Amino acid sequence: MAMNEQAYLAQLQALLPPGPAWTREPDANLTRILSAWAAELARIDARADDLLNEADPRTARELLPDWERVAGLPDPCMPAASTLEERRNRLVQHLTTIGDQSRAFYLSVAERIGYQGVTIEEFRPFMSGRSRCGDALNGPATVRFYWRVHVPEPRVAWFRAGTARCGDRLGAIRRAEDLECIFRRLDTRHTEVIFAYEGA
Repeated sequence: MAMNEQAYLAQLQALLPPGPAWTREPDANLTRILSAWAAELARIDARADDLLNEADPRTARELLPDWERVAGLPDPCMPAASTLEERRNRLVQHLTTIGDQSRAFYLSVAERIGYQGVTIEEFRPFMSGRSRCGDALNGPATVRFYWRVHVPEPRVAWFRAGTARCGDRLGAIRRAEDLECIFRRLDTRHTEVIFAYEGA
């Protein structure tokens, strides 16, 4: 905890030798000089306390741009965060995300950026002796390197009289570009992800 100006002044006065030349009177010139030093020492002490907050990305304020630069933020896959809290949350998420190749990992990433109900379908070829009657044929052996992400309820933008302009489409299905970008960046190089928009 940072010491205040009065505590530093008391410490500086305690270091003075005894005697009438080293007065401790509040209005003495020596006390005024020591008070100026005490104010600066208290300011430096408070700045050292601030540095402890800046060392933690959850509480950083002044060093947040530097934290973001080191972490590679803003993320090109996501729109720029507008508030301090959003920026801190994205930074902490970026620094604490541990990569994985499991279905659960990708579903947690989708949920964290706001997509509920996303499912992942993995393909495997039909193989004699392993597959059963009724299993999908799915194609050649290379199909095992593909997986499909089902995004329910895509964002649909409708033409609205009064707000839309001449030449605008009557309706447009907006892809989950942020989700696609993040999944493709996290995806391993030997697989290919396909996105399916349902309910459109």
